[in-house]
Amino acid sequence: MTGSGSASTVKSAMRTLDIIEYVVAHAEGVVAQDIAQALAIPVSSLSYLLATLVERDYLARSGRLYQPGAGLERLRAAPQRLPLIERVRPLVRALRVRSNETSSYFVQRDWEIEAIITETAEHTLRYSIGVGTRTPMHCLASGKAMLAALGPAALDRYFEEAPRERFTESTVIDEGALRRELDEARKSGIAITREEYTPGICGIGKILMLDGEPVGSLSVAIPTVRYDARVEAATCALLEAIVSGFSR
Repeated sequence: MTGSGSASTVKSAMRTLDIIEYVVAHAEGVVAQDIAQALAIPVSSLSYLLATLVERDYLARSGRLYQPGAGLERLRAAPQRLPLIERVRPLVRALRVRSNETSSYFVQRDWEIEAIITETAEHTLRYSIGVGTRTPMHCLASGKAMLAALGPAALDRYFEEAPRERFTESTVIDEGALRRELDEARKSGIAITREEYTPGICGIGKILMLDGEPVGSLSVAIPTVRYDARVEAATCALLEAIVSGFSR
């Protein structure tokens, strides 16, 4: 990073903190023009910073007024008091920022998984999945990670009850083959799919544990044109670091 870039980054950070402190000091609400005048921030820069703070919930906007947002209260709360989704959201964001690939948090719903949090990559060519989307467990990396975490009796019940549709030529539906993949995922701690649900998309997933119990899984979806052994290794290491930090 060049010196000018570093100075610009520091200035943006300082302005962001100044805005938060100014709005908190005027909890009844303040308009953008007053913030700009008080802090000597150009309107063009201020508009972007305010929009970002509102998007991240650190400020709330009511008409023309800006007020402290719920995100500030979450920062003050002990992590154990936060809803699980609020504790996981920063993990998904970190996955997306550090990998620049679509990253998601899934939970199990019967024999499907549901996307609870998802952040889409900034690449032109990218995978996208909507919050609330449900998908069979056998064809996505997050689903396989959750299947690998099941006990023997629950896994036997899965194979007795769950239909396993073939979505692509690569979808693994054979019970023996899928059990072998789950054994490997259990040993390595990582589940991988290669074009099993969507052609051209590979997935890497890992179970998320809290107090020794699985509470869902995190995954990264990567187009095959950007997927190779180096990317796979780096993504696995990133997932390991983020999940282990949360579990501790």
